[in-house]
Amino acid sequence: MTRTTTPRPRILLLLFLVVAGALLAGAGPASAHAALTGSDPAPGVVADEAPTQVSLTFSEKVALNDDSVRVLDPKGRPVQTGSPANVSGTTYAVKLAGGLGRGTYTVAYQVVSADSHPVAGAYTFSVGAPSPTVVSGAGPTAGGGAVGVLYALGRYVSYAGFIVLAGGAAFVLACWPRGAGVRPLQRLVTGGWVGLTAATLWLLLLRGSYTGSGKLADVFDLGLLGQVLQTKTGAALVSRLLLLAAAALFVAVLFGAYTRREEEAEKRDLTFGLAIGGTVVAAGLAAGWAMAEHASTGLQPGLAMPVDVVHLLAVAAWLGGLTALLVALYRTPADTPVEAAAVRRFSRVAFGSVLALVATGAYQSWRQLGSWSAFTDTRYGQLLLAKIGLVALLVGLASVSRRFTARLTDPVAGAGHAAEEKEKEKAQAREEQATAASRTTGGGDGSGGGGAGGGEKDAGDPERAAQLARQRAAVEAARRKRLRDADPHRLGLRRSVLAEAGVAVVLLAVTTWLTQTEPGRTAQEARPAASSSGSATPAAGALTLDMPFDTGGADGKGVVSIDLDPARVGGNEMHVYVQRSNGRAFDVPEVKVAFTLAAKKIGPLPVSPDHITTGHWAANGVQIPVAGDWKIAVTVRTSDVDQVTVSKNAQIG
Repeated sequence: MTRTTTPRPRILLLLFLVVAGALLAGAGPASAHAALTGSDPAPGVVADEAPTQVSLTFSEKVALNDDSVRVLDPKGRPVQTGSPANVSGTTYAVKLAGGLGRGTYTVAYQVVSADSHPVAGAYTFSVGAPSPTVVSGAGPTAGGGAVGVLYALGRYVSYAGFIVLAGGAAFVLACWPRGAGVRPLQRLVTGGWVGLTAATLWLLLLRGSYTGSGKLADVFDLGLLGQVLQTKTGAALVSRLLLLAAAALFVAVLFGAYTRREEEAEKRDLTFGLAIGGTVVAAGLAAGWAMAEHASTGLQPGLAMPVDVVHLLAVAAWLGGLTALLVALYRTPADTPVEAAAVRRFSRVAFGSVLALVATGAYQSWRQLGSWSAFTDTRYGQLLLAKIGLVALLVGLASVSRRFTARLTDPVAGAGHAAEEKEKEKAQAREEQATAASRTTGGGDGSGGGGAGGGEKDAGDPERAAQLARQRAAVEAARRKRLRDADPHRLGLRRSVLAEAGVAVVLLAVTTWLTQTEPGRTAQEARPAASSSGSATPAAGALTLDMPFDTGGADGKGVVSIDLDPARVGGNEMHVYVQRSNGRAFDVPEVKVAFTLAAKKIGPLPVSPDHITTGHWAANGVQIPVAGDWKIAVTVRTSDVDQVTVSKNAQIG
C-alpha cells in the first residue's frame, strides 16, 4: 500500500485549535432561520389604548402570505385587516380594525425564513386589562404534523439518493471501471437517481402545505404549487429536476457505451469526458441545496455556499463510495470480485474526502454556532455534537477497514480456477445425489427403472424439474459463497464496511435533522430579545416555590424550586432548579411545568423550559393571562420510566 508523508499529529491538532480559536474569536453577528427579535406591542404588555397595527421584527428577511400574521381577540375572532407588509428592513406590520375592546389579544405568525425553513410562534398582549381568552396553544406549528414528517422523510431520501448517485458513479469511474458492467452496481446508482428524482417531486408537492396550512389535503393544490414555484426553494427544486435529466444521460452512457468500449484510447477519452460531465452535474445538484438553505443566508454567504458544495461532494464521495464498495463486496459474482487495487484507490479517495469534511465542517460549525457555549446550550449544537461523535466512530471503523485493505490480495488465477473446478465437481456430485433422492421419493417404476428412463420421466414432470432447478440454484449459491469467503481479509473488510454503512445511515438521519433545526447562533441571539420583551413592564415581585419530590426509583429524591419573575399578569421569566437531598445540582433528563387556574377554568397551560446547565432550566415570556390563585405543577423525570408530578398553589398578579 502506498504511504504518504503527513505532518505530525500534534502539529495538525495545534493548527486546528489555532484556526478554530481565531474563527470563534472573530465571530460577528449572523443568522439563519429567522427569529423574532422584537414586536410592537411587546409580549405581555398591557396597553392603555388599542394599537392601530402590530409590527414584528425578525433577525432576517422573511417571506409572508396573506395569513402569515393573525391577531385574534379574546373570543378567537381575527381583528387584522389586509395583508402583512414590509415597513422597514426586517420589520413587518399588519393593520388592526378600529374600536378594539378591552381584553387579551393573541398574535400568531408563520413565516418562511431566507434559508427556506418555516418559522412560527405566538404571544399575547392586553388592552386596558388582561382577560381570559379562548385561543388555545401557542399558535401554528411550523413544519409539524404529518406533513412535517413526510417532508423530513423526503429530505432524507433526497440526501441519500444524491450520495448514492454521485458517490456510486465516482466509485466506478475513479476506483473500479470494470464495475460499470456489474449489474448490482448499475442497480445501486440507478436506484440513487430514481430516489433523488422521486424525493424532489415529492418535496415540490409538499412544500406549499409544509410552509402553510400543514394539511395533507393541500398537497395536490395547484394554487399552492404555483406559489411554491415562485419561491427560491421552488426554483431550486425545479433546477434539480433539470439537472437530474442530465444525470440520467450520464448514467445511460456510463452503463451503456462506456462498458462496450474496448480500445484503451477511446475508453480513456470517454472516462475523462464522463468525469468532467459528472463533476459538473454533481456540483450543480449540491449547489441547489447550498443556494436555498443555511449557507445562502447569514455570515459570509459568498464563501459559505461554495464551502457547502465541497462539503456535500466530499460526503457523497466518501459515503456513496462506501455504499458502492459494500455492494461490490457482497453482491458481485464470486468469479469477478472487486480487485484489491480498486479497494486501495477508494481508500485514498475516502481519506481525501475526510480531510475535506473536517475543513469545511469546522467552518460551517463556527458559522452556525458562533461560540463554544452554543454546543451545549442549543439544540443545534447538541445535534452537531452527536454528528461529530458519529463521524469520529465512522473514522475509527474506516481505520479498521484500511488495515484489512492493506492485507487484501487478489486470488491467484490458477488456484482460483482449480478451486472452482473442485467446487464444480462437488456440486455435480451433490446434484446427482439430489436427483437420485428425487427419483426415489417420486416413486420410480418399482423395478429400479434405469437411468435413462428415470431421466426421461424427470424431464416430463414440470414439478420435479422445478425442484431440481431450485436445488441446483441453492448448490450454486452455496458454492459462490464459499469461494467468496475463502479470503479472511476480504471477509473482515466486508464486515467492517458493513458496520461503516450502518453508522452512515444514522449519520445521514442526524444530518437531515440538523438541517431543519434553528442554528445555535440564531437561537442565542433571539434569547436576549425574548427576555427583554418578556419583562417589558415593571416588576411586581418575584415568586419562589420549593417542592420536594420522590420518583420512587433509584436516586429519585430531591427538591425542585420554581422562580417566577415578576409573578404578575403578562410575560414572566421562569427558572427551575432541581437539587438532590444533599443540596447538589441534580441533572434529571426532563422537567415540565403547567399552570392551572381552576376558579376561571383556565389551563393547564404547559411550559417546556430549556435546559441551561446541570440542574437548571429556564423559560422566557411565560404568559399568565389573569390574576388569581394558580396551581403550579412540576413534572420531574429521573429515568426512562421514573417520574412524578408535584404541585403548589400561589397567588400571581
